[in-house]
Amino acid sequence: MGVFTPKTVSVGDLFIGALIPGVLLVCLYIAYLIFVAVTQPKKLPALPQEALGPIEWGRLFKALLPPLVLMGSVLGSILAGVATPTEAASLGAIGALILGLLKGQLTLKRLREVSFSTAEISSMVFLILIGASLFSLVFRGFGGDMMIENVFAQLPGGVLGAFFLVMVVIFLLGFILDFIEIIFVVVPIVGPVLLSMGLDPVWLGVMIALNLQTSFLTPPFGFSLFYLRSVTPPSVATATIYRGVLPFIAIQISMLVVAYVWPEIITWLPSQIYGNQ
Repeated sequence: MGVFTPKTVSVGDLFIGALIPGVLLVCLYIAYLIFVAVTQPKKLPALPQEALGPIEWGRLFKALLPPLVLMGSVLGSILAGVATPTEAASLGAIGALILGLLKGQLTLKRLREVSFSTAEISSMVFLILIGASLFSLVFRGFGGDMMIENVFAQLPGGVLGAFFLVMVVIFLLGFILDFIEIIFVVVPIVGPVLLSMGLDPVWLGVMIALNLQTSFLTPPFGFSLFYLRSVTPPSVATATIYRGVLPFIAIQISMLVVAYVWPEIITWLPSQIYGNQ
């Protein structure tokens, strides 16, 4: 999302601004699951105590502590301003290697597989980024950005009308494109125009990111739908999976509405961290 924000706004700003909305979104998911478990227990049946067995707190603590420390160090380094998101990602990779080594699961074969997979994904992302950058340059060279600015200026509602139009278009594109293409192709075109109209860059970036979150669930090309289809038995119809994700899409849209009504949810934490420095 940082490709269209001003140089004064870093990726870390967007990352910090997304923390509170992300936590609230998780809380909404949990609240919905608790509601379904209470009102429709047949959909979320509880395991009997005999199947659960006794809780081994020492084993549980030993399993949870290392990844929690790793996540805390990565997030903490960004929040404290010690490392950029890229540097924090390197810290996380090194920490993951150390954990794999300590658990005896780090082998040359597995390291080679992970390296090749990382190179493939990175190459794909960079090829899309290069193509999107060329498209954006040509688009601006022919005055496309001025055309979009003129269209936005003529919309009813001014800045808010333009913002809502962009959000609706991004939401609809999430049905047929994944978030990478939308970020690299669409956002660099409409983002600078919206920023020139006076919208807060951190708030706008996080709002678009929340909107893009729906692309993981919206059929027919939602990533999460493919994952669910691959792990569910053939007796579960694809249409059933599509219906099952509708409440979660509604939750994500509700989070968008909440962040729009109370923008301080996004802007408060960055202002507290950087305002005190």
